[in-house]
Amino acid sequence: MTTRPYVLLSCAMSIDGYIDDATTDRLVLSNDDDLDRVDATRAGCDAILVGAATVRRDDPRLLVRSERRRAERVARGLPPSPVKVTLTGGGDLDPGARFFTTGDGLKLVYCPSGVVDKAHEQVGAVSTVVDAGDPATPEAVVADLAGRGVTRLMVEGGGSMHRQFLTAGLADELHLVVAPFFVGDRRAPRFVGDGRFPWHPGRRARVVEVRQIGDVVLTRYALSDRCPA
Repeated sequence: MTTRPYVLLSCAMSIDGYIDDATTDRLVLSNDDDLDRVDATRAGCDAILVGAATVRRDDPRLLVRSERRRAERVARGLPPSPVKVTLTGGGDLDPGARFFTTGDGLKLVYCPSGVVDKAHEQVGAVSTVVDAGDPATPEAVVADLAGRGVTRLMVEGGGSMHRQFLTAGLADELHLVVAPFFVGDRRAPRFVGDGRFPWHPGRRARVVEVRQIGDVVLTRYALSDRCPA
């Protein structure tokens, strides 16, 4: 296949590793300065991916927020915001979600072969539905994105997407932000669940940056030789 996109994972979590709590309210783990950093990172990518569960639970827009950054992208011949991407196992997506209704750019929905018809019925009018095989895999997603000219992909979550990309060895860089509090509820979702990860005590990830941003701390990990120092 065409050289796969550079894959950057972005996540914010509590001190004890949770990316949300067990309530229906959205848990804010970041701060304004860090959200601006995330916006700058988005602006430097060709596509942003979240799982279908994140689309349903958080209803994200996945747009570049800064007017200046949008204008800079347009000046470079790019759309104002990156391509939006989601991966669904069952095709249960609401066409009224902000993933589909905000922004004029391309929206891609990857799903298993057996779910293609259902996904077309659900969101085919507001997105491009792509057969990602059976089962649908991150490998199939990045291969298709490479064919569409995507060279830099940002994976924003949730935990299942992060785990799948990490265990598949498809991540080049990880931005991990830690918020200064605990969640302390095992019903809440964690950063990643169980899996066989390429990084372990015998093969440590390389730390390329540690930065305090207000009351949160960002650590950037190099997960492949493609990640610059």
